[in-house]
Amino acid sequence: MEVGTGFHAELTGRENIFLNGAILGMSKAEIKRKFDEIVAFSEIEKFLDTPVKRYSSGMYVRLAFAVAAHLEPEILIVDEVLAVGDAAFQKKCLGKMQEVARSEGRTVIFVSHNIAAVLQLTSRAVVLDKGHVRFYGPTEEAVEQYTKAIDSDSTVFFPVDKLPRKNGGNQAARFLSFRFDRPAPIFSAAENFRFLAKIRAEEDVPQLRFNVTIFTAEGIPIGSCSGAARPGLARGKEIDVEISIPNARLAPGHYHCGVSVGKGDHRTGQVDFDVIIDTLAFEVRAEEGVDGTVFTWHRNLGSIVFPNLIQNSHKNGNDN
Repeated sequence: MEVGTGFHAELTGRENIFLNGAILGMSKAEIKRKFDEIVAFSEIEKFLDTPVKRYSSGMYVRLAFAVAAHLEPEILIVDEVLAVGDAAFQKKCLGKMQEVARSEGRTVIFVSHNIAAVLQLTSRAVVLDKGHVRFYGPTEEAVEQYTKAIDSDSTVFFPVDKLPRKNGGNQAARFLSFRFDRPAPIFSAAENFRFLAKIRAEEDVPQLRFNVTIFTAEGIPIGSCSGAARPGLARGKEIDVEISIPNARLAPGHYHCGVSVGKGDHRTGQVDFDVIIDTLAFEVRAEEGVDGTVFTWHRNLGSIVFPNLIQNSHKNGNDN
């Protein structure tokens, strides 16, 4: 579903529902019968009589998805529709596709780089690489193949100085690079997670406090941690800092990090200097004989390896 296909920029949202529906094969009577459902789903009722040339791309895709989702097709092909729209609308889209696929027994072909959504919606998946099928089978196995492919370059150095900063940070201090001090970005389940960060102060900063969030390959955050405040930097100075999470107990799998530097904390008020949200891709592998780990780790078991269970027996009071 291409955003805005079949829309006429000069026509209103109301008129485009009928135009788009007709192009997609719906009769006028069918469109009228489903009109209120389409409008309610799209959540653009206030702008229904506004020309769509004044719509944002998000409003376009809301209306486009709302019309297509009410087609009652035998096969619904949806391409990256979740790339636009807020979290609530994305959740609604997923719910509608699940309803079409499961309740109505229709086929949904869902094309996306949103791994969490692919896992939630589909039972089988195809991994494509430059137009060639690299894998076809159960979705969980497809995700494993996909994440292995994107991490196959074994990068241990991550220059980030030129990366665009998407959110947060006043740039008083700025990350220049991250690196793992090892030949490949591979850790065992039992060791500390450790990396080096290079920072430059763009102005005098009184202190530095680091925060790290670890994400699964699907982009789901596992958890975050902060360090104690350390001495700051004078303007123009650079420093290398070793950052470590002791005994992280990550399960075997592929991960990446979000890293920030700033000052203060949740009690005094935290100020971010710089925020990098997708860096330091790495892999964790299981080791024989490590408490709590197993040779094969199914992704449904979670992303943290807890310590071994403690099992104590308590005799019943009536026992001798």
